[in-house]
Amino acid sequence: MKAWSYLLLFFIMITSCSGNSSSQNLTWYNNATISDITEDPDKPNEVVRVAIGISAQVFYISKKSPEYKTLMEKATQSLKKSKTYDIGIENKTNIIKEIKEVK
Repeated sequence: MKAWSYLLLFFIMITSCSGNSSSQNLTWYNNATISDITEDPDKPNEVVRVAIGISAQVFYISKKSPEYKTLMEKATQSLKKSKTYDIGIENKTNIIKEIKEVK
């Protein structure tokens, strides 16, 4: 019985560690609307400040990201048209990495 428990534990550990590591490094804000977009006064050449939701949590879009143009287009649509998106924020950096259409 003890051997089966260890085998089960090993299997659970293997399956929990596999998968897409980039999505595991993101915190998702589902059905979120962007309430403000401004230039960051501290780092104007590096990031843009983006406020999400009524409570106005502040996150950033990196100007150096290859996805910068696409992210800014979606962020602007959300701001101007109140369009909701699922927004993926990189853990520990507060940088927006993905903006997806709501399914």
